Amino acid sequence: MIRGVDLFAGGGGTTTGATQAGVNILWAANHNPTAVDFFKLNHPEVNPICQDLHQADWSLVPEHDILYASPCCQGHSRAAGKVKKTLKADLSRSTAWAVVSCLEVHKTPMAIIENVEDFLLWVLYPAWEAAMNALGYSLSVNLVNLAHLGGPQSRERLNIIATRSANPIELSFPEFEMVPASSFLDLSMDSREWDKVENRVIKTRNRVANGRKQHGDIFLDASYGSAKGGRSIHKPLGTVTCVNKHSLVIGDNIGPITLKEGARAQTFPDDYIWPSSKTLTKNMIGNAVPPLMAREVTKAALRAA
Repeated sequence: MIRGVDLFAGGGGTTTGATQAGVNILWAANHNPTAVDFFKLNHPEVNPICQDLHQADWSLVPEHDILYASPCCQGHSRAAGKVKKTLKADLSRSTAWAVVSCLEVHKTPMAIIENVEDFLLWVLYPAWEAAMNALGYSLSVNLVNLAHLGGPQSRERLNIIATRSANPIELSFPEFEMVPASSFLDLSMDSREWDKVENRVIKTRNRVANGRKQHGDIFLDASYGSAKGGRSIHKPLGTVTCVNKHSLVIGDNIGPITLKEGARAQTFPDDYIWPSSKTLTKNMIGNAVPPLMAREVTKAALRAA
């Protein structure tokens, strides 16, 4: 069986998808104790460690065939604005060097690095790329949208496939049917905490009015963005984040998508275990690698290698 390790494992989205693709995850790590605790509950066979990977002893990591890594993306995202210029953001971006350090020790045949597209704009990306090349890796740079893989969410992420080959591999994916947000939304009136549209701020009321003209009585509203109207429930949801960005509108009622719906949009199984704290769960879901994306990228990389 193909062996893998999962750096910056979070709550286990990558491990879930990699396992579905037939990879045996032997080792995983994350710096967040809560994420590690719930990773253990969902993947007891892995026994992840809680560690700042800036300080890792890579010789203790078991030999493996695929290294998965999702270095912190907050320091790269354009959504961070001025936050990108802080010491915290610098430390966030520097986590990408853990990938280089681990690969230097293990010479792993393949690495799959997931991040936001703005990772390519990092001032140190050319140096990071040069370090990977110096270790003998060719980098296949891919923008992958979950909606194009059969997921019910439009979520585009950078997936860099590093292989010890003369040239980068080329990923190809099967054609998937579009999966709409309606596939996971609960449209019953007892499904969430509702508010009246008339109680919302003027920007929300205007978006809802425009959405109603476009989509009728049932549609999705998205705040924290440039949207000026609604989104059809017959299309994939917009990108799930760590805030209450998306709300369902039914008639004059509006309510945020639930945690269960957010997890489904991220393609986690319904029996996945989350914290009792809504805030912690929201953060874990919003920051997660969708299992479906990890699965399909893994399968495509193995086909191409």
